[in-house]
Amino acid sequence: MAHVSLLCAEVIAGCMVALWLVSLALRDASIVDLFWGTGFVIVAHIARFAGDGAPARRHLLLALCTVWGLRLTLYLAWRNLGKGEDFRYASMRKRVGPRFGLISLPLVFGLQGALILIVSLPVQAAAAAALPRELGALDWIGAALWLVGLLFEAVGDWQLARFKADPGNAGRVMDRGLWRYTRHPNYFGDFCVWWGIWLVAASAGAYLTAVGPLVMSVLLLRVSGVALLERTIVKRRPAYADYVARTSAFFPWPPRDR
Repeated sequence: MAHVSLLCAEVIAGCMVALWLVSLALRDASIVDLFWGTGFVIVAHIARFAGDGAPARRHLLLALCTVWGLRLTLYLAWRNLGKGEDFRYASMRKRVGPRFGLISLPLVFGLQGALILIVSLPVQAAAAAALPRELGALDWIGAALWLVGLLFEAVGDWQLARFKADPGNAGRVMDRGLWRYTRHPNYFGDFCVWWGIWLVAASAGAYLTAVGPLVMSVLLLRVSGVALLERTIVKRRPAYADYVARTSAFFPWPPRDR
C-alpha cells in the first residue's frame, strides 16, 4: 500500500499547489471545492494502475469513485461557477487580509488535499490487497450501499435545484421529496457512499481504513456539513425552526407530527 499512498500524496500535492496558484490569479479560493470530487477520482485512477491487488476490486473501486466524484464536480461547477468566491473563503480573506494568499496554501488547499488522502484510504489499501481475488458478498453489499448514497445525493440535489428555480419558493423551506425525511439527503448520501466503499475495502481485509469514512462522517456532521449550514439558516429563514422540529437532521426518518 505504501507505494500507492506515496504516489497519491505526490500527485494530490502537486494538484493542490497548481490550484492554489490559479486561485491567486483569480482571487477566488472556491475553486478548491470543485476539486474535492475530482481529487478522489485521481486517487482511484492511481490506485487502479499502480496497485497490484485483485483486479476486479480495483476496477470496482475505480468505477464507484469515478461516478461519484465526477457527478459531484459537475454539479458544483453548475451551481457555483460565475457566482463569486464562497462566503467562507471571502470571510477568511477579509479577516486575514493581505496574508490570505499565502495562508490559504496550507489552511485551505493543503488541508483539503490531506483530507482527500485520508478519506480515500480504503481505496488505496484495497488496491494493494491481493486476496481475495474474486469479489464476494461484502463487496456487493458495499456497492449497494454506495448506490443508495449516490441516489440520495443526486436526487436530493435535483429536487433542491428544482425547488430553488421556482420564484414562488423564495424564502420558503424545502421540505418535499427526500427533504421531507432528512434535512440533508445529500450529506447522508455522502455518508453512505464512503461507508459503502469501506465495505469493499473491508472485504479485502482493510478494516483499519475505517478511519477514512469516520473522518468523512465527522466532516459531514460536525464541521463543514450539517453544523456549518445550520449555524445561521434559522436567522435567514424563520420557518426553518419548525422544519428542524419535525424533520430528522441526518438519517432519513418519517417526519414527526406537529
